[in-house]
Amino acid sequence: MRANQNLLCFLLNVVILASCTDALDKAPDGDLSMAEIWDNPDMVEQMLNTCYNNIPRKGYNYHHIDQFVVAISDDGWTSDDGQGSSIPSTHVYLDNNSAGMHYILDHEDRALGMTNKYWDRYWAQIRLCTQFIENIDKAAVHHEGNRARFKAETHLLRAFFYMELVKWFGKLPVIDRTLGFDFDYSVLRRQPVYEVTQLIVSDCNIALATPELPWRVAVASDAMRMTKALAHALKTKALLFAASPLHNEGNNYWEEAYQTAKTAVAELKANGYELFTVCTQSNVFGTGGAAALHQLVCQNVDYSASPRDKETIFQHKTGGRNDIWNIGYINAPYKVGTCPTQELVDAFETIDGKSVLDLSQPYLDEYRLQPNYNPDNTLYNRNDPYKNRDPRFYITVLYHGARFFYNGEEETVNIAPGGTHEPSLLPNNRVRSRTGYYHKKLVTPGCSMNNPVEISHWKFYRLGELLLDFAEAAVEADHLADAQAAVNEVRARSGMPSLPTNLSQADMRLRIHNERRVELVWEEQRYFDLRRWQTPDGDLRATCRYFTSMMVSDNGDGTFKYERRSLVFANPRGGSSNRDLLLPIPLNECLNLEELTGVKWQNPGW
Repeated sequence: MRANQNLLCFLLNVVILASCTDALDKAPDGDLSMAEIWDNPDMVEQMLNTCYNNIPRKGYNYHHIDQFVVAISDDGWTSDDGQGSSIPSTHVYLDNNSAGMHYILDHEDRALGMTNKYWDRYWAQIRLCTQFIENIDKAAVHHEGNRARFKAETHLLRAFFYMELVKWFGKLPVIDRTLGFDFDYSVLRRQPVYEVTQLIVSDCNIALATPELPWRVAVASDAMRMTKALAHALKTKALLFAASPLHNEGNNYWEEAYQTAKTAVAELKANGYELFTVCTQSNVFGTGGAAALHQLVCQNVDYSASPRDKETIFQHKTGGRNDIWNIGYINAPYKVGTCPTQELVDAFETIDGKSVLDLSQPYLDEYRLQPNYNPDNTLYNRNDPYKNRDPRFYITVLYHGARFFYNGEEETVNIAPGGTHEPSLLPNNRVRSRTGYYHKKLVTPGCSMNNPVEISHWKFYRLGELLLDFAEAAVEADHLADAQAAVNEVRARSGMPSLPTNLSQADMRLRIHNERRVELVWEEQRYFDLRRWQTPDGDLRATCRYFTSMMVSDNGDGTFKYERRSLVFANPRGGSSNRDLLLPIPLNECLNLEELTGVKWQNPGW
């Protein structure tokens, strides 16, 4: 009975009303009966608000306010790596995780209001959403039109939380109704991701069939509420994961993913969504090829029937805790946070659309000190490596010689020995980059102590990402023309040329994978992409063990010497084995479930 009781407390969240941390408004009084709640239209709306609890803020809203998910991918390395046992990235780097204490899953800082606990929090929300769906048809509402919209919203919220669980854990039990104490919990099983996807798709389809659900949030008071556009984005993402090698269990779901994504892109465009292609603040973001993208990711969506930003699909309503000049930026007085790796820099093409490295084998050694240069690229100059690069490079990375404004004055990045921004390769300095680069993409140009700018609220989904989801599904389903067209649309926004028309499916796949990296960098996509592209018996040794930095020295004649150096000295960085493809189910919960059901629940390796 002990295991059964724990399972109920976990899966069913029998405490009827969750805490209202991160709620849209206050939750109803936990002392009220459920009958009193459903008979009171104000309480029904407050109950809906509790269904919005626990939507993560992401970005800089992790422990010590760092870009944690980026720092544990191959795109970034954090300057917090030497700050002791309180820093979760330190434990990932040292491979100190276990099923009993996993620093991605279990770390929390209640004083700062930051907690992961994805398994517990998201299942609690699924329980609340399911309960709301089952009761809203007979509940009291102020206006009858609210009933259908509220129900559609909770279907989408349930789909959202299921999708978040899939990303971190893979297979899940599929539970589409509240389960009572008389339910035979011994029959619960983790279902393949494709079967979980069927519930997500069903929830999204219900929302899409609801006339009362809008396509776009048009007023600020409705910020973060569900929309039909998000339903399409969730369906596409769910099928992309289900079709990916890590999750497909040997089945080919790519045609279904392709058709779903194709419909999603067409429907969003037909209902007013489009890429943000014209920078409206050139005095802030400049006139470079990627200025519009930089403005998009730095600024919050504007709520209007005809907004400036027609690209963002879903954005959090709450922003970061700190101004970006203080944490996570060059010259930051507290720490510079996560900085780009040399491997990320290598991913940016030259302006003629040619990769710098051979994408099929970027490096000739496992330490990545011997890049395998693309012989067809004639624009790249190893002695002037930052010239003629993809415009997105210049809004993503601050590199040696780059110009930036701080405290009203223009400065030049100087990472040479003795320079103002010289990196610290040893983990003993939080205000120095480990990599020889500094982060720029999510930073509004000119922000500083004299011009503090809060970081943008997190954008979960945007049309640029949906187009790349479509491109990936299209190439895998062998619709190469559609794949190329979708990628080219994203590239054109930043002034990059179209992909060659004669690419094979294998080459197109490589280009699309790389395009996702440079377009979606710092948006927490790369961590999951690297994992879902692996087969269940694969690992991350090729991408997440060894990393390099760039060291620059002055030749004394106006030129510089650029030298790669290893960021990993004694042991490779942790988090790259087979078990790291998915998070472990919390140990105590897993043991209880296995005792109750008699089958294995834990993810491989944990």
